[in-house]
Amino acid sequence: MILQRYIGLNLAKGWMIVFLVLGAVFGLISFIGELGHTRFGYDALAVARYTLLTLPQQLLSLAPVIVLLGSIVALASLDRYNELTIISCTGFQPRKLLGAIALPTLLLMAGLWLCMEYVTPQLQQSAERERHLLRFRNDTRIPDGGLWSTDNNRYIHLGQLREGGIPADISLFEFNDKGQLQRALHANTAKVSNDRRWLFQGVREKKRVDGKLVTRRHKELEVANLWAAEELPTLTLSRESMALSVLYRYSQYLATNDQPIEKYLSAFWQRLLMPFTVGAMVLLATPISANLGAGRDRSFGINMAIGAIVGILFYLAAQIIFAMGQLMQLSIPLIAVAPAVLVSICALFLLRRMNW
Repeated sequence: MILQRYIGLNLAKGWMIVFLVLGAVFGLISFIGELGHTRFGYDALAVARYTLLTLPQQLLSLAPVIVLLGSIVALASLDRYNELTIISCTGFQPRKLLGAIALPTLLLMAGLWLCMEYVTPQLQQSAERERHLLRFRNDTRIPDGGLWSTDNNRYIHLGQLREGGIPADISLFEFNDKGQLQRALHANTAKVSNDRRWLFQGVREKKRVDGKLVTRRHKELEVANLWAAEELPTLTLSRESMALSVLYRYSQYLATNDQPIEKYLSAFWQRLLMPFTVGAMVLLATPISANLGAGRDRSFGINMAIGAIVGILFYLAAQIIFAMGQLMQLSIPLIAVAPAVLVSICALFLLRRMNW
């Protein structure tokens, strides 16, 4: 039990070292790049705060590479000072070594899921909200160009979302089955009810009557089947600032309205299955760094170089797999789990050949 705890603590220490090093590097790069966007109250101090709040989400996407390098740092350090050799000589079997590595890895995987749901999205949202407020001096947060949505032959454009979640600058277009415009609405603002009904205010309506478009103005006009009140905050979020549950619900909403869902569903499955890739990376790092037969012939630096090369190759291969899978219209969950499966196969092959 003491040896398992010792190995686990060293493993966690290795992860933390690499996390801090890469965090410092990527944080500095992000800070320097963001300095070019200073404006009004968004000064250098605000840029530093924004960088610190968004850095966890950025590093979360690199978790498999961080864990691979951290595991190599920990295990190769133990091998460097012959600690693994001594542990092996005590009769410590390979399955016990894998068991000692498995416990902190499972805890890390659980922590990653919790962070993706309850920590990093909220930090990202807070950072983006503050950044927008300081740069533009208002709380109207919506992507440039507004948002489009479609419902059969009806197209809706939301131009603004004001403070308090009030929709503004709303356009609606209705077409018949032949593609002819039947009605066009533009409203200044709208009141949103919980049953997806919007009460348009300050409305200009153009409606086809006897083949001609007739313009009318209304103080208020009710339109059904639009966004629900609880869905409006989601519209201002980037994919990076969406929690796992929000990503899934939003992709389902898009699916029910026959809108493209691939990028949101792909982001959901990639994040959901990413901790499994993290576990596979720890498994892969074990034979790379804890191979006692190669310990005398291979230096600590060579182990780190191998880990860095493997990490870079993994990142590139994962991007290629995702791109090719989407191009070939393969199952999104299958594409997302492919990197973890491939890494696990390589790790198991190397483990069988590992000298212990």
